Amino acid sequence: MTIGPTGSGKVPLARQMARSVLALDLDDFGPEVIAKAKLCLLDFLSCAFEAGQHPWSRQAVAIAQAGGNATIIGTSQLSSPADAAFANAVMGHGLVREDMHAASIAHHGVVIWPTLLALSEQSPLHGAKLLTAAIIGYEAGARIGRALLTSDLARLYRPTGLVAPPGAALAGSFALGLSEDAATSAIAIAANTSSGLNEWPHAGGSDMYFHPGFAAGNAIRAIGLAAAGAFGSETILEGEAGLFAAYRRQAAPDAIALFPDGGSEIMAVYNKPVPACNFAQTAAQAALRVSHELADAEEIDHVVIRAPDAAVRYPGCDSMGPYRNALQAKMSIPFSVAATLARGEIEEENYSELDDADIIRLVSVTELEADLGFTAAFPGKQGAEVTVHLRGGRTIRHALPDVIAATPSDIRARFRAAAASILGQDRAHRLEHLIDDCEQLGNAGDIAAQCRLDAPERVLRSAS
Repeated sequence: MTIGPTGSGKVPLARQMARSVLALDLDDFGPEVIAKAKLCLLDFLSCAFEAGQHPWSRQAVAIAQAGGNATIIGTSQLSSPADAAFANAVMGHGLVREDMHAASIAHHGVVIWPTLLALSEQSPLHGAKLLTAAIIGYEAGARIGRALLTSDLARLYRPTGLVAPPGAALAGSFALGLSEDAATSAIAIAANTSSGLNEWPHAGGSDMYFHPGFAAGNAIRAIGLAAAGAFGSETILEGEAGLFAAYRRQAAPDAIALFPDGGSEIMAVYNKPVPACNFAQTAAQAALRVSHELADAEEIDHVVIRAPDAAVRYPGCDSMGPYRNALQAKMSIPFSVAATLARGEIEEENYSELDDADIIRLVSVTELEADLGFTAAFPGKQGAEVTVHLRGGRTIRHALPDVIAATPSDIRARFRAAAASILGQDRAHRLEHLIDDCEQLGNAGDIAAQCRLDAPERVLRSAS
C-alpha cells in the first residue's frame, strides 16, 4: 500500500481509482452498458461531422499542426494526438448536442472519445479495450463530478473542464495498459489542467466550444507525460491544495468508488434530442406540447416556466437577451421555450434568427422560476413545466417529470445523415458497422481512420 504524505497509510483517491479499474475487461459489463457506449460514440461522431464547418470547428482545425498520424474527423488532415483530440472535441461540442451527465453537470463523451480515438491510432488497441476504457472514463469523470460540483460552483467554472480531464486521463491510461503508478500520475497531471470559466454566457464569447478541446488535448499530454515517467501529485484530489480544496473549498470524500454495486455511470448519461443547453431541453419539450394546443402564438399574454434550481441558476439559462449569437440563445431557457412556442417545433433553425420579433416578444413576457419539486428530484430527474396564459383568459399547462432523451433510432438516424453527408453512404455504413462490431475489432484505430476523408485502403476494406 502506498503511504500518503501524512504517513497515515491512507491510499490517495487518484490511486484508489486507478487501482480499482486497471484489471477490468469488457466482460465485466453487461450488454446494456456496452450498447450504451457504442451509441455514445455514434452520437459524438454525428455531432462532429455535423459541426465540422462551424466557425469554432474551422478555427480548431486551423491551429492543429500538420504531421503526425492522428485523424481530424471529416478532414484529410493528420496531426499530433493532442492537436487532433483538441480539434475533434471542439467539433463534437460544436452543436451543443453532445451527451450529458446531469449529476456532474458535464459532457464526458466529448472529451473521452477524442482522447481515445487519437490514442487508438498511436499504438495497437483492441476494440474491446477501447469500449472498456470509455466506460471507465465516463465513470471516473462522473463520480468525481458528483462529489465535486454544486450549482454555486457551476455558475463560475465549467464542470466539463473541471472533471473530464482526469476521467479521460484514466480512460487513456487503461487503454494503453499503463501501470498503477503511471495511471495515478496521469490522473494527477490531468487534474492540474482542470479549467474553464463560465463568463461566456454573459459576454457572448465562444470560449465554451474550446473547453472540451483543452480537456482532451491536456488528457493526451498528461497520459504521455505519465507514460514517460513524470510523477504527479497523487493527493491531487483531496490534498490541502487539491481539486476539492481549490474549487469546492471543502474536504474531499474519503473515497470515490467506481462502479459501486455493479452500476455504471454511463447508464445515467442521456443523449440530447435537440441542439441546445441541457437545462433547456425539458422546458422546450413541454413547450412543444403547449404549442400543439395553440391556434396562434399571438394569443399568448405571458409564459411561466418552472424548472430545477440548478437549471435556473446555471449561467446563461435565465438570459432574457439581447442575444448576440446562437450560443446565447441555445443556453437561454426563455429563448428556447419562446422559439418552440412561436415555431411549433424544436430544431436547429429555432436559433437561426435571434431578432425574430415573435420570439423576442414571447421572451419579454416570460418568467423563469425554480420549482421545489423539480429541484428535489434533480439530478435523478430533470423536470420542467410551461404554463401559457392566453389573452382570452385561458391557460395551457404542460409538465414533464424528466427530459425525453433521444432514442437509439434517433441517434442512428442522425449519425447516418451526418456521416453520409461527409463520407458518403457507403463509408458511413462501414463506419457504423465498425462501431457496432467494435468488441471484435482487432485494431480500434480503424474507427478513427474511417472518419478521415482519405482513409487508407485497408480501412476502407475492413468493414466491407
